[in-house]
Amino acid sequence: MRQQEESHIMENIIYNELITRGYNVDVGMVEIKKQDKDGKWIRVQLEVDFIANLGSKKYYVQSALSIPDREKEIQESRSLTNINDSFKKVIVVKEHIMPRRNEDGILTIGLFDFLLKEDSLDM
Repeated sequence: MRQQEESHIMENIIYNELITRGYNVDVGMVEIKKQDKDGKWIRVQLEVDFIANLGSKKYYVQSALSIPDREKEIQESRSLTNINDSFKKVIVVKEHIMPRRNEDGILTIGLFDFLLKEDSLDM
């Protein structure tokens, strides 16, 4: 029997919902520069799970099973905070939460809200 990872299943659910809503969906990469342990500047690529386009609308969407603490929130939003445009950035988590926006304007919503509310990306 093939092993199923919960995070991959959730990503597939989000991808399929975006396609069903008519979006063109791509995976994105953001390149940042940071210092390594020796102080040398290196380039690091961060993945954006989904870039969803529909006409003039564009959304950057990350999938996370949970964000239990500030450290995990920083990790999950790192690629999104390094995108230098004004399109909406969203993190979808598995648990049922009240939608919230952080200081960088990134919306975090629960999977059920994302799936059941057609305009969930525009909250």
